[in-house]
Amino acid sequence: MTPFISLLLSFMIILVILDLHVFGIEAKPSNKAMLTINGFQKGESGGGASKCDGKFHSDKSKIVALSTRWYNGGSRCHHLIKITAKNGRSVEAMVVDECDSHRGCAKNIVDASEAVWKGLGVKKHDWGLMEVTWSDV
Repeated sequence: MTPFISLLLSFMIILVILDLHVFGIEAKPSNKAMLTINGFQKGESGGGASKCDGKFHSDKSKIVALSTRWYNGGSRCHHLIKITAKNGRSVEAMVVDECDSHRGCAKNIVDASEAVWKGLGVKKHDWGLMEVTWSDV
């Protein structure tokens, strides 16, 4: 094998690994994430209308925005995910939006409504940032 072919093969292997790691769209059976709080109602901190349907949603609904790689181009729109906190409590929430990783959102975020935080039994003064796991339902 010539040095050029060897270098080319090495480069291709690196590209495949990068693609799987950085741009991978498959979620694992259980994904480690950081749960953050977001407002989904008009005028709240969450920004504009949700990306899945162009609407605003009530914070009383169990809804989330997922980081870009998990949002997967909208393939999870209106699907349920199960979020589990370290206290052992779980809640199912519907994906309605993307937390855009190309505009400052970390790649491991589940951005959740108040209803999700309440469903997980987290006291209001502890809302903000918390380690969780999530999986598709």
